[in-house]
Amino acid sequence: MDLQKRRIGLEQEFFLVDETGAISEDVDEFLQSCREVAIKEDRSPEYFVPEFVKSMVEINTPPAYTDIELAHEYLKNLKIAVIAARQVGLRLYPLSSYPLHITPVMRDRLNYHIQARTIGYERFLHAGKCTGTHLHLEVPPGIIDDRVAVSYNSNATEREELLNIYNLATALDSALISLARACPFYEGYALGLASHTIRYRGSEKFGWEGVYTHLQPVGGLMPYAHCVESLVEQQFARYYAWLEAMDKAGIERHLFLEAGGSLLKSAWNPIRLNKLGTVEIRCIDSNYPSIILAIISLVYNAACRVRREGLKVRPAKGLHIFDLDGSYLWVPDFEYLNGGLLYAAATEGIKNSKVKDYVDSILKFATTEDSKDTQYLTQLRMKLDNCQTIEAEIMQKFTQPIAELSQDNGLRLVRESCDKLEQELKLLD
Repeated sequence: MDLQKRRIGLEQEFFLVDETGAISEDVDEFLQSCREVAIKEDRSPEYFVPEFVKSMVEINTPPAYTDIELAHEYLKNLKIAVIAARQVGLRLYPLSSYPLHITPVMRDRLNYHIQARTIGYERFLHAGKCTGTHLHLEVPPGIIDDRVAVSYNSNATEREELLNIYNLATALDSALISLARACPFYEGYALGLASHTIRYRGSEKFGWEGVYTHLQPVGGLMPYAHCVESLVEQQFARYYAWLEAMDKAGIERHLFLEAGGSLLKSAWNPIRLNKLGTVEIRCIDSNYPSIILAIISLVYNAACRVRREGLKVRPAKGLHIFDLDGSYLWVPDFEYLNGGLLYAAATEGIKNSKVKDYVDSILKFATTEDSKDTQYLTQLRMKLDNCQTIEAEIMQKFTQPIAELSQDNGLRLVRESCDKLEQELKLLD
């Protein structure tokens, strides 16, 4: 297996704001500015794209062969976006939720309307009030098939690699939630929870009202795959769960297909198969570049080690951490991962001893002598030792614990976050 041919990619969503910190819907003007700056910088303008609401944008990277290469591509495109925004009097707000109340305006596209009608417009708009970062881990070329999930033509070695990368990504879920927690405020209130997780993923079990609260097969974390056949079964079970939800909403199934829907495009899960040929990780909050780079390094190094050492990633009943034993990387079983561990990650985060032990075990696994660059992982470990996240840093700025954020303080927080994004970008550049 030529590990050098496995790439990693990134997408990050941002809110667009004006100079005061107020939300802006001037996305089209911003994107035109991005195109102009990108062309001047001899970069492709295709990496700057609109999102489903007019106050949000997405910045992508080309696929990269190493975490260091991806970091360079990410920072180059982010710099272009910041320059382009400034040229039209706008700024990029990088944190996972806009801290004040907003009413997102959805773009007029059939696929968005289908989702909104199926889920319910009010519930669906939570997706326009929080931003995420997506990482793509490439798997063997051609193994992911948009019609049948896993290609019939794939061989046993390729299938085993897909299975292990999928299970690894699944096992990282609560760690990535804990590490990337960004803005403590949502709609003007400090929830004491990971807003992006609870408002997007949702959970009937924990009483989290989010986009996919009542459609967990479509938007919740799915179980580990014990074999490729079970992974394929998951994809079809989710697809039919989505079609049945459309039926209940009175939407004709052919409209989903006409809007570009397919077996794999019925998935908004934290971990999903992407027709690009990747396992896509979607549970990460949008955050400052320093945090995103650390997470890139963590995920990349963990995936490289699994591939390099030919490890089988499998869950073990009663296990709460990553445990390497010979050719097996044992990870927490799904009942715990999507139960007590998820709840702890979304509430206490790394302040919870079990979450911290679990995250520490992942950092230990990912940080090896073979790692080419552990700078960001070392910095991340230091933050963890102090139980410090961006969310915690922001809350410390308020001299007294507060539940509700004033308009002035909210706008100030947005402006300061935009400032910090630009300061980090200069330092990293």
